[in-house]
Amino acid sequence: MGYNYLIYKAIHVILVVSYFAGLFYIVRLMIYHTDTQKMDEPKRSILAEQYKFMEGRLWNVITVPAFTVMVIMGTWMLVKNPSLLNAGWMQFKLGMLAILFGYHYWCWKTLRELKKDIFKYTSVRLRMMNEVATVLLFAIVFAVIQKGGFVQHWPWAVVSFVMIGAIIMMMVKIINRNNKN
Repeated sequence: MGYNYLIYKAIHVILVVSYFAGLFYIVRLMIYHTDTQKMDEPKRSILAEQYKFMEGRLWNVITVPAFTVMVIMGTWMLVKNPSLLNAGWMQFKLGMLAILFGYHYWCWKTLRELKKDIFKYTSVRLRMMNEVATVLLFAIVFAVIQKGGFVQHWPWAVVSFVMIGAIIMMMVKIINRNNKN
């Protein structure tokens, strides 16, 4: 592995952080945007327009560019070191990335709907969807850090991540049942 590979890796990691920050915040903005529907005019319209602006900026200026360069750097690292594709942890990571790309698409589709004032999800459902990115981040980071150790115990890891996700989503549901804000 050469010096350039480590530069690609550093850029990849920095953009993973930026991308996930964008994902976490974009769904949070969707939650606030959805909550405007419970407000009276003119507050509802003013805030809804502000959230549309913020969502557009976050998605187009931070999240999608970070996603694009992150994917390019990750792909380039695989081109430079194709033997990684044979590693079980990398295969697991790529599987989680496929799910992450589906989540990215869901975010994009939901943003387009909100921009047209189509509200398909309650704020509680959006809070639960926000945790999908958290569980995926946990799974990906654990696979990358543990590498070989992860491969030996991946079935238990998958069960653990699913259980963590279920616990987080139950907590969101319970908290939001008690807080009618």
